[in-house]
Amino acid sequence: MSKFQHDVMLKIAKIIDLVIITIPFALCWDLYYSYQVYAKFGWKGNWAMIGLFAVLFFLLGKVYDAFWMSLQRISELIYGQVLAAMATDGILYIVICLMSRRLCNILPGIAAIVGQVMMATLWARCAHTWYFRTFPPQPTAVVYDVRHGLEKLINEYGLSKKYDVKMTLNVDECLNDLSLLDGMQSVFISGVHSHERNIILKYCVGQGINVFVIPRVGDVIMSGAQPMHMFHLPMLRVGRYMASPEYLFVKRLMDIVVSLAGLVILSPLLLITAIAVKSDGGPAFYKQVRLTKDGKQFEILKFRSMRVDAEKDGVARLSTGDKDDRITEVGHIIRACRLDELPQLLNILKGDLSIVGPRPERPEIAAQYCEEMPEFALRLQAKAGLTGYAQVYGKYNTTPYDKLQMDLMYIAHPSLIEDLKIMLATVKILFMPESTEGVAEGQTTAMGDTNK
Repeated sequence: MSKFQHDVMLKIAKIIDLVIITIPFALCWDLYYSYQVYAKFGWKGNWAMIGLFAVLFFLLGKVYDAFWMSLQRISELIYGQVLAAMATDGILYIVICLMSRRLCNILPGIAAIVGQVMMATLWARCAHTWYFRTFPPQPTAVVYDVRHGLEKLINEYGLSKKYDVKMTLNVDECLNDLSLLDGMQSVFISGVHSHERNIILKYCVGQGINVFVIPRVGDVIMSGAQPMHMFHLPMLRVGRYMASPEYLFVKRLMDIVVSLAGLVILSPLLLITAIAVKSDGGPAFYKQVRLTKDGKQFEILKFRSMRVDAEKDGVARLSTGDKDDRITEVGHIIRACRLDELPQLLNILKGDLSIVGPRPERPEIAAQYCEEMPEFALRLQAKAGLTGYAQVYGKYNTTPYDKLQMDLMYIAHPSLIEDLKIMLATVKILFMPESTEGVAEGQTTAMGDTNK
């Protein structure tokens, strides 16, 4: 089957999903909410509301990876689908209340959500089963240099149904005989230097082989280069963080508005959490020195989740997750729900933090990272954030080198759209336990293969 046919069939499956998830909302609107709005809608208005739901669900579904039947487990598909549907229902419920000029009965909306959960579960199971019965695993090769073990990750993340790893080659073996890649449909290139990698890339593209490249820091920096012409030659300009003044102004305005709204709306939750944390006799809040743009130090504010004497020996340590005996009983709960991070809304309002940006690191930990990879300091080009690219797409124990690359990908492409996507995607990880996994017990850093 050609790639064109493959893509067309995937799009048809996604359209079916869009239709069946929209049906419960359409029924809910047609049978109840359309009669509650102040100005009665005609058939065009009804279709406009249903169409608005479909568009919002599609956009949020892309943010939450709700349609990736070829790369997600069934449970992940259902989670993304339900999250996108609930977010869309919530937005449209607010719109309906505004059009009705009163608070509407929420029960019909809940009924729609129940129907959407059932539809999402049905579609995810059927689509996942259909896809892997229709499209057999692709013969795949892994080419590595200083970074190996990618074939284990393919199995660990349940992608062996998609990529059948036939061979694992050291880059020298591959370059000695590129014809070894003949017959492969996909090739993963992991930790290979640019010169050798480009030779393999050119060969694979010439043979029609799909290539997945794990980048190096230099590659990520180059991705943000600005194309230009000089001396009648094509040229790429690369420099430090190149955000426009307009972007920075709107970003700061958004920080102020969102942090103020968050503090007002979440004030009851902040009060309850503070009382619960203080119940063990210690202070409710915890201050810690962190680094932000250009290495500037500030005190980050969090709800205390560890014992007061957690670092009485003066050694800075990363958390080992649920196994960390320094975490209090209340601390386990507020960490799981990310409630310990809420006081940082005050840091955002003050201007120490932004909503989106590289997470601020402790000076002691950052110094340890920089000893092994000086490039780690490149994260300090932009203001630190409450959430960031690495937090959404990585895990707590993702190696600093990989977090660095993710943060540099964000820094290389400053965009309000990207900020909004990260803010929305942050909701997805709030209830994913793997995003808070700790580092190996006894470590003071989270260093892994740095793949320099």
